[in-house]
Amino acid sequence: MREVAEETGIRGTVLASLGSIDYWFVAEGRRIHKTVHHYLLRSLGGELSDADIEVTEVAWVPLSELESRLAYADERRLAEVAGKLIEEMDSPRTPDGA
Repeated sequence: MREVAEETGIRGTVLASLGSIDYWFVAEGRRIHKTVHHYLLRSLGGELSDADIEVTEVAWVPLSELESRLAYADERRLAEVAGKLIEEMDSPRTPDGA
């Protein structure tokens, strides 16, 4: 939640874990391993901003457009997981919980 607020200006609360993406990169001549954990968040407010130096662009994007906007298969997979979770959350439940 803190990272999202710092990098996008949006405050949110975690609804579910979407998974993690591991990758390697080189910085200052060193090979670095990084794991990024992704979560489905509900926006609680704030103002969308790309002022953080680590961010090149921030935008609200319809879920239906994510696949064409995401560069990597791992990111598209997490977006698919998010879409399924949102569908489940939006679907009506019967009194017996089914």
